[in-house]
Amino acid sequence: MTAPKAPAGQEAPHRALVELDHVSKYYGNIKALTDVSLEVHAGEISCVLGDNGAGKSTLIKIIAGLHRHDAGTFLIDGEETTLVNPRDALDRGIATVYQDLAVVPLMPVWRNFFLGSEPTTGAGPFKRLDVRLMRETTRSELLRMGIDLRDVDQPIGTLSGGERQCVAIARAVYFGAKVLVLDEPTAALGVKQSGVVLKYVAAARDAGLGVVLITHNPHHAYLVGDRFVLLKRGAMSGSHTRASITLDELTRQMAGGSELEELSHELERAPAPTHLGGHPVPGKAE
Repeated sequence: MTAPKAPAGQEAPHRALVELDHVSKYYGNIKALTDVSLEVHAGEISCVLGDNGAGKSTLIKIIAGLHRHDAGTFLIDGEETTLVNPRDALDRGIATVYQDLAVVPLMPVWRNFFLGSEPTTGAGPFKRLDVRLMRETTRSELLRMGIDLRDVDQPIGTLSGGERQCVAIARAVYFGAKVLVLDEPTAALGVKQSGVVLKYVAAARDAGLGVVLITHNPHHAYLVGDRFVLLKRGAMSGSHTRASITLDELTRQMAGGSELEELSHELERAPAPTHLGGHPVPGKAE
C-alpha cells in the first residue's frame, strides 16, 4: 500500500509508524477493547492512560503481537497488518518492555542486554560467546543513552528498578526498534527514580523512536507526552494532543471528571444538627 501523493506545493502528511483505527478485541462475550484508535509517530510519545481494567494490557498485547485484534485496522508504516506473534512484532521494529522486566537477576548487565541475541566468535568446535564484544557494546550503548553504570559485570538484580528500566530501553534502541512500548515503567518507582526513567523515555523519543507510554499517572504522561489516549472500561473516553489539553484537564478526565464531582457531592458532610428531640445539643451554640 503506497501513501497518496500530496498536491503540488504541499508536503506529504507525516505517516504514523503504527496506527490503530477503531480496533476491538473480544474474549467470547466479553468486550476487552472496543473501537480504540491510536497513532504512534517517529520522535513522539503517545501516552495511553487508564485505571486498572481500562484495557491498557489488552492494547499492549495487540501491539506486541501477543493477541490478534478482532475488528478494526492495525497498520504498520501505512500497511494493514495482523501480527502473528511477538517475534513478528520485533521483526517489524516493535519492542515491548513489560512492567515486570524479563531479566535474569543473577546474570550480569551485559548478559541481560544481549539475552536471546548473543553474538558469537570462532567456528565449529571453537565457536563461543563473544563476551568482550558484549561487554564493550553494553557499556558504550548505555553511555550513548546517558546511562553511566558503575560496572556492566554486576548482576542486573543489584540495580535499582529505574536503572533496570533504563537498561531495557537502551537495549531496545540498540536492537533497532522503531516503536518502543513501555508498560507502566514508573508504577513501582519513587519520585527520583521515576524522573530518571522519564529522562530516558525522552531520550528514546529524541533518538527518533515512536514511543507508547502506558501509565495511570497523568503527571508523568504530561511531562513527556505528545498525544494522549484515555481508556475507560475498554473504550476510549478521550483523545488529545498536547496543545489541546492542559494538565489539570487531563487529570480531571483521568480521575473521572463529572463522576468524581458527583461523588464529591455525595461525600460532603451533612451539617451537624443543633437540636435533638427539641433539646439543644450539648456544646452547640443556640
